[in-house]
Amino acid sequence: MKFADKVALVTGGRSGIGQAIAKKLRLEGAHVFTAQRGADPEFDHVQADFSEPDSAAALIQEVINRAGRLDVLVNNAGMMQEVLAEDMSLEDWHRNLTVNLTTPFALIKSALPYLRDVQGSIVNVGSTEGIGSNPKHAAYCASKAGLHGLTRAIAVDHSAEGIRCNAVAPGWIDTDLNIDFIESMPNPKSFREGLAKIHPVGRTGSPDEVANLVVWLASTEASFITGQVWKVDGGRMTKLSLPN
Repeated sequence: MKFADKVALVTGGRSGIGQAIAKKLRLEGAHVFTAQRGADPEFDHVQADFSEPDSAAALIQEVINRAGRLDVLVNNAGMMQEVLAEDMSLEDWHRNLTVNLTTPFALIKSALPYLRDVQGSIVNVGSTEGIGSNPKHAAYCASKAGLHGLTRAIAVDHSAEGIRCNAVAPGWIDTDLNIDFIESMPNPKSFREGLAKIHPVGRTGSPDEVANLVVWLASTEASFITGQVWKVDGGRMTKLSLPN
């Protein structure tokens, strides 16, 4: 029970990787809050609109009012929009950066005084696309690279106060969204086989495999680790491509 008597907030915790993180934290004893647009029947929750960074302070305060403390902040909520840079409006660009980078910054800013009190931990969910890029993902890649940079900056500024900040960079993970995308392909079986081939481990990942790392990084078992971005990608970013 690594998180007995501790309180964690997971943004976007109602589904996918966020839900797996929330469940793992609860299994390890944490009182978990999730935050997203709608209700969450699995956990205590706060409804939040991450396109409005000014709401971050109220979200953190709501958790403090209801639980009295905050030990772990997991910035998981995000969005992705597929469009070429020249076809993307500035409004859409700003929305992507707000949800993926500005609101996590605002949440960290509001949470720091409470995390300082308990020597808490922050884990940001970045992406391998903060390191490389898939087509038509200019805003997503820029925002995730920014989140990785923010992770390092917060660690440099606040680790001496006992607040650690790390990030994970998931690759292809079998979330409902990705599974639906595969099933939309003309030949889903062939597409999945192709995905397996680009991963040295021979398969894609699961939300639980990301959650295991996030929860470990948030725990005292990782007490000498801060400012790092950990790839969770089955070796995909390590493997050099070959012609078909």
